[in-house]
Amino acid sequence: MKETNMQISGMTCAACATRIEKGLNKLEGVEQASVNLALERSNVTFDPAKISEADLREEVEALGYGVVSEKNEFTITGMTCAACSTRIEKGLNRLEGVENASVNLALERATVEYNPSVLTPADIMKKVDSLGYGAELKEEASVDYREKEMKKQKAKFTISALLSLPLLWAMVGHFDFTSGLYVPELFMNPWFQLALATPVQFIIGSQFYSGAYKALKNGSANMDVLVALGTSAAYFYSLYLSVQSLDHGGHATELYYETSAILITLILLGKLFEAKAKGRSSEAIKKLMGLQAKTATIERDGQEMDIPLEQVVEGDIVHVRPGEKIPVDGVVLEGQSAVDESMLTGESLPVDKKPDDDVIGATINKNGFLKLKATKVGRDTALAHIIKTVEEAQGSKAPIQRLADQISGIFVPIVVGIAIVTFLIWFFAVDPGNFAGALEKTIAVLVIACPCALGLATPTSIMAGSGRAAEYGILFKGGEHLETAHKIDTIVLDKTGTVTNGTPVLTDVLSYELKEEEFLAYAGAAEKQSEHPLAEAIVNGINEKGITLKKSSSFEAIPGYGIRSIVEGKEVLAGTRKLMQQQNIELPGVEEQLLALEKQGKTAMMIAIDSQFAGIIAVADTVKDTSKEAVARLKDMGLHVIMMTGDNEETAQAIAREVGIEQVIAEVLPEGKTEEVRKLQEQGKYVAMVGDGINDAPALATAHIGMAIGTGTDVAMEAADITLIRGNLTSIADAIYMSKMTIRNVKQNLFWAFGYNTMGIPIAALGFLAPWLAGAAMAFSSVSVVLNALRLQRVKL
Repeated sequence: MKETNMQISGMTCAACATRIEKGLNKLEGVEQASVNLALERSNVTFDPAKISEADLREEVEALGYGVVSEKNEFTITGMTCAACSTRIEKGLNRLEGVENASVNLALERATVEYNPSVLTPADIMKKVDSLGYGAELKEEASVDYREKEMKKQKAKFTISALLSLPLLWAMVGHFDFTSGLYVPELFMNPWFQLALATPVQFIIGSQFYSGAYKALKNGSANMDVLVALGTSAAYFYSLYLSVQSLDHGGHATELYYETSAILITLILLGKLFEAKAKGRSSEAIKKLMGLQAKTATIERDGQEMDIPLEQVVEGDIVHVRPGEKIPVDGVVLEGQSAVDESMLTGESLPVDKKPDDDVIGATINKNGFLKLKATKVGRDTALAHIIKTVEEAQGSKAPIQRLADQISGIFVPIVVGIAIVTFLIWFFAVDPGNFAGALEKTIAVLVIACPCALGLATPTSIMAGSGRAAEYGILFKGGEHLETAHKIDTIVLDKTGTVTNGTPVLTDVLSYELKEEEFLAYAGAAEKQSEHPLAEAIVNGINEKGITLKKSSSFEAIPGYGIRSIVEGKEVLAGTRKLMQQQNIELPGVEEQLLALEKQGKTAMMIAIDSQFAGIIAVADTVKDTSKEAVARLKDMGLHVIMMTGDNEETAQAIAREVGIEQVIAEVLPEGKTEEVRKLQEQGKYVAMVGDGINDAPALATAHIGMAIGTGTDVAMEAADITLIRGNLTSIADAIYMSKMTIRNVKQNLFWAFGYNTMGIPIAALGFLAPWLAGAAMAFSSVSVVLNALRLQRVKL
């Protein structure tokens, strides 16, 4: 089975999304298809042996909607004849996601139209490269289709509002309480009103007629059908009255041109608000994308060149200087350095990199030059996986949305039926023969019942909530996890890298022969030459004490043992017991102190000066500054907090006491953690497991909610339901709080949407709602749902 995404244009309400979803799910070979109205995106799982992506696209287009594509031009090198251009063209057209590709031999240019949810320019260049040619992206300014559509809708709304304003003025002048309002005589002229209403109805409102035609053609109905029916009824009845007015001196008062024009104007206004909300909800994605490098320095044909990141292809040799961002995932070929991976993994300790080590794109090269081979580019990189996680969370359907989808699928036909019944009852029973009165009530029913609010209620909240969470470094893997996280009552915390920093600091200094200051001056001078994290912790600790280091004249690393250095003519050794034994240095009565330090979870290094044991320096992983505060906050939320670790009982209890955790499960192997989580679940607890995502992977997958803090990308994306990028325990409470706020927001939206239609339809049918008021209420309902969802973007965590 394969999975693909399509960006869909032309949807107007929940009925559209439901229709596309049903149409795709009916296709042979499609296992599961879901459509998100707020994101205007579909996600389809299908069998490529039975159906192709082109077939999926054709089905969407057959249903009357569009699939958004991108077009780029590439400069092609290496072509010598027409056979070359034909070969490239055929190769690109066979590439999955490519809709059309043409290659011009004379211009040495390829024009490719493709699905941006499936392919990137890097994938296309890689395909050309595999065919034995070269390709470079021809840079041109591209306009986001959403931005383009937004500008178009703004222009339509502006024109529609200007044309509708005189009609609104004339209508307001009819009310008793506005009888003193001046209304120009021209505004009351039926032919003037016709001239204003016609372009609004048939030019600006053409999108509703088009949408209604496509929906009805495919045997269903959507919001466009209701709008087209309601506004057309008002317009054509007013036109009939205008013609009738010729027999009465050319003057008519009971016209409904303003009803149709103002309805269309208000609906366009509502759509603009919705589009703005969708744009604001995608800000989180833009911020994540901002983490990546913009350019890369690569080596091609022996030449070094700077190119845009999009043009890097798999297999390129990339140069990364100290202080630069690593542009793509790759493997080190030459050089040694420490790399800061904290922005992706949450691990604050720089990681040493040497030849054959893997590096992650968007991380920072600290202190050495690296030459690496690009192994993952474009959508395959670690950062791209994180961005995809946020997109999927925003695009996924929470279980609470299913009810709304089921109702919206049958809602429009029911409303049309109610509108017809309303007309018949008024025309034949309540007010016999009054066609205008019956029509007015019918239009009100049609317009007020538009299911926009119902379709937007859940996805806008999920999108806004997950987007806001992402801004705080909290990645929900799907809408279902955002919905269920608030149910958690028990938090199980891994110790190392979760409660503690995972970063060693200098904790103990035991000097035997020299004064402590002189002892540290020698030790620090020797360790300063080393790039090992423990050495960095020692040097930083000595510097904080204000001690001036002595001068070192040589340095040698002894892998697995320690270091050797000459400091002001004296040989300084620093390392393990094995190093001391190897160099025949006696350790007089220090074993008890070493054991005591190690029992506390500290790493002890022995120092010898000129073959004489001089002392011990200990470093240890320390508790994160925020851990105690975070545990207290979790307790205040009524959550039961447990710490689980593979460390010994004494060390674990010491850490737990420091942060305020009462229950500790210690000396647990990775596979044992899973069993402990199951035991808690069997007690009826709703458990969240929080770990570093490596040894804790089985437990993360077993818990009701798995939260990965500062993890390696594979485990973070696969095992955990929520990834807490910042590596901060306070993010746990933030994630749960964000879940509570989002679900509360969804329930508010659904209550308003259901309540609005439940109350609005009978009020309109009973004749208590003028059509223009129904239109305003309908637009307000959609806007209110969107604005309520946007409140989530102001949530402070």
